[in-house]
Amino acid sequence: MSNPDQRPDADPEIVTFGCRLNTYESQVMLDNAREAGLTNAVIFNTCAVTAEAERQARQSIRRARRNNPDAQIIVTGCAAQVHADAFAQMPEVDRVVGNMEKMKPDAFGLDVTEKVLVNDIMSVEETAGHLVAGLEGRARAFVQVQNGCDHRCTFCIIPYGRGNSRSVPMGEVVAQVRELVANGYKEVVLTGVDITSYGEDLPGKPQLGQMVRRLLAAVPDLPRLRISSIDCIEMDEDLFRLLAEEKRLMPHFHLSLQAGDDMILKRMKRRHLRDQAIDLCKRLRAARPEVVFGADLIAGFPTETEEMFENTMAIVDECGLTWLHVFPYSEREGTPAAKIPNSVPKAVRKERAARLRAKGAEREAAFLAAQIGKEAMVLFERNGVGRTEQFTQVRFDRPVEDGALVHAVITGVENNMLLAKPAHEAAA
Repeated sequence: MSNPDQRPDADPEIVTFGCRLNTYESQVMLDNAREAGLTNAVIFNTCAVTAEAERQARQSIRRARRNNPDAQIIVTGCAAQVHADAFAQMPEVDRVVGNMEKMKPDAFGLDVTEKVLVNDIMSVEETAGHLVAGLEGRARAFVQVQNGCDHRCTFCIIPYGRGNSRSVPMGEVVAQVRELVANGYKEVVLTGVDITSYGEDLPGKPQLGQMVRRLLAAVPDLPRLRISSIDCIEMDEDLFRLLAEEKRLMPHFHLSLQAGDDMILKRMKRRHLRDQAIDLCKRLRAARPEVVFGADLIAGFPTETEEMFENTMAIVDECGLTWLHVFPYSEREGTPAAKIPNSVPKAVRKERAARLRAKGAEREAAFLAAQIGKEAMVLFERNGVGRTEQFTQVRFDRPVEDGALVHAVITGVENNMLLAKPAHEAAA
């Protein structure tokens, strides 16, 4: 959080909540705010995925005002898009900027007088390419290739914060990745709200796999490419083939799974059933045996019985999931699920979420223990800590340069982190 003694000419600060896409957009906004000459300001890039995410944002805004009584406080992101008036009414807030407007440099200009700059996100038809020359303090860079979502899952408020699905043309994606590689980045993460819907709005309707294949061919010096969250029903054939053939495509996928019970999936208006998710994981593992999976899971969706919840618990093993991102169900005003009767008591939601997290911790611990003695290529991000191809955190036993890509041998596990040393030493 901000320094209470912040100088009037200090650079703007950005506080980011939520997804990887927000992380990317925060860097774009920071560059735009600096270019506009904005100083002594705190910009909050909010998330609307749960009520708790909004509560945390409000709490941070109030804290920032206490610590920086003279700073300008600007609120943007999905929560600001969906609940612009509520944030504008907070006495701590000076300006509210929508998700479309936040990517424009003039939104942070010193001559802006409107308190609320939020337009209809559903009217946006394009996702402009926003070049980030490099993310500060990171060895990995995020490239936004898609925004918005055309689906209307009953629990999800995000389409109302992000708008309809729209894609960045392939040529712009290639140009951005080339620039990042030229600046020394060794891993690029392709990100979006519904990334597997990529290309539906572009001429010729290229799919995600086609774009990834062209990108890897056009930027041969890129060592590692990672794909963020994917939908279980939308993965195209080209992407399956690439995973099997192209070692630069990292063997790590985060699944938008949400539940493991068919009735709950139908009531969520998801487009896959449990067997389809299990079959996807089996097929991906057959294509690349070392692949690992993360998943988003919601506990306590309305009408969820104990038996239904046990199906979600079981799918963790059946899909072979390693990294779980668990949410207790949170009612979001304006979504169909908020009107479904027979809601699960909040205490039960919390208890089920805790059981899912404990299950995830068991899976993670078993996976980490199985890595001891194996070799891995580790991309070091900061202070001797990096990530393997499977997105596992690793700590080296000595100083290592940030951004270094090192062939290592895993020697142990400590505090949910792998320990490693150079492979050439292990072979000696």
